[in-house]
Amino acid sequence: MPSKFINVGEDKKKRCWWCGADPLYVDYHDNEWGQPKKDNRRLFEKISLEGFQAGLSWITILRKRESFREVFDNFEIEKVAQFSKSKVNSLLKDARIIRHRGKIEATINNAQRALEMIETHGSIAKFAWSFESKPRNFDIKRTTTAEATKMSKDLKKLGWKFVGPTTCYSFMQALGIVNDHHPDCDSWKKCETLRKKFKR
Repeated sequence: MPSKFINVGEDKKKRCWWCGADPLYVDYHDNEWGQPKKDNRRLFEKISLEGFQAGLSWITILRKRESFREVFDNFEIEKVAQFSKSKVNSLLKDARIIRHRGKIEATINNAQRALEMIETHGSIAKFAWSFESKPRNFDIKRTTTAEATKMSKDLKKLGWKFVGPTTCYSFMQALGIVNDHHPDCDSWKKCETLRKKFKR
């Protein structure tokens, strides 16, 4: 019998409870969440959107993601790093995204810091995966870990903003640095296989 943390869709696939039946959320769950990525642009987009999520639900961000990509030049790091004050003011007037000055300015700042990280570490992925931990048992109440807290502290030392422990843990979950699909979810094994094959 499926766990109370598992939804069985019309397609008979077992999924983590949190994606519900929303097609956008289901697609994100099945094809993105927990799957390792190397591309610096995609990782920068992910940590930026995790920062915008603070205090909000992830589905809110997903529904605005295409607009975020449009106004942030597809999260091309070099371009975002050069955004001006006038660009910030323009973004604050754009109702298609989250209009929060601190988060917008943090994204620009973090683009500049990301360029430094790539120069120093070789890639954002190499830095992020250095915080990989041993597998933990599933815990619905877990919102951060010692490793995520360490990542947050290290990022802040490097000048990054809006990268608290919970944001960092969400980033780690999304990238498969930890596999937090429920063990009964059909995606758990897939993500675990991808994690083992992933080359930093």
